[in-house]
Amino acid sequence: MIFENGTREPLHGHNYRVMFRGVAPKLSGDMVFDFLDIKPIVRDICNTLDHKLIIPKDHPLLRIDRAESNTVITTPDKCVFSIPTTDVLLLPIVNSSAELIAMYISSEVRRLVDEKYKFKFSELEIEVEETPGQSAVYMHKEKDL
Repeated sequence: MIFENGTREPLHGHNYRVMFRGVAPKLSGDMVFDFLDIKPIVRDICNTLDHKLIIPKDHPLLRIDRAESNTVITTPDKCVFSIPTTDVLLLPIVNSSAELIAMYISSEVRRLVDEKYKFKFSELEIEVEETPGQSAVYMHKEKDL
């Protein structure tokens, strides 16, 4: 995480927990959406994030380059990290906060559910827990349902 003043947290990791909550204006077959259909979508999204160094590729103060088989990241405080590209995941977010990761997961769930099932939740809530008891929640509300 890089803060507004350009300082950053030390390089570290998390074991995130993700929770999903979907709302629909009416039930279909006595359910909002079948858990058997949504669980693999959420699991697959989480699997793409697992065991990766998440780098916010849209952060305006990060410089991200490729050097042979490594991704080289230069931070605002001029620290340089060279990490094997296979270990890096460049996410289309501006920072690596739990809130923005939740927003990213929400966007991916909505996209995949729409592609696969032509379905939209009227509200979709994604909670990302960074450590037990510390989580961020992102709620997306569809405007035209």
